Amino acid sequence: MLHERLNWRYATKKMDASKVVPQVKIDSILEAIRLAPTSSGLQPFEVIVVTNPDVKAKLRGAAYDQAQITDGSHILVFAAWDNYTDARIDAVVDQLVAERGLPRDAVSGYYDNLKSMYLPRSAAVNHDHAARQAFIALGLAVTAAAFEEVDATPMEGFAPDQVDEILGLRARGLGSVAILALGYRAEQGDWLLGMKKVRRPMDELVTLVA
Repeated sequence: MLHERLNWRYATKKMDASKVVPQVKIDSILEAIRLAPTSSGLQPFEVIVVTNPDVKAKLRGAAYDQAQITDGSHILVFAAWDNYTDARIDAVVDQLVAERGLPRDAVSGYYDNLKSMYLPRSAAVNHDHAARQAFIALGLAVTAAAFEEVDATPMEGFAPDQVDEILGLRARGLGSVAILALGYRAEQGDWLLGMKKVRRPMDELVTLVA
């Protein structure tokens, strides 16, 4: 079933602007993002869901006029933390302690050690690390969309500074790293629709070390 859905999906080039993805499907995709694994469980990113036509039009301008941004039903912008801080890591510890009913000293040592590694690093290095966690969630979002029979086009081709300004991300300590357009493929006008999926053969992609 998994491979069948992954073979069904492709990076849709033209979406049908008249079709709207039901909220229940969007919620399912967002839940997959929420459940994605991240380094030390920090979840150092947020997802901004955009449906406002005017905002989507601005985002399209910042994404080199990619039509999926305005033709798609929902646009997900993955925005990584601009840096790791004491407060951000402490908030994770607070939730962990509260939800698992653990004494704080049972986990504080681990996260204090994490701080000693992360906090001295530059903001740029930490933002890149946070972005990699966001990309794990992006992959699960694409997979979840395929299971919901929703077309998804992941994008890195955009001007992050412009997207950040449009969505007011910098003031929130965030920086955009990826966009996922969700919608339904158009019956006509998509040059990639129906083409064979091309991937490297397994023996070129995978090396077994036994």
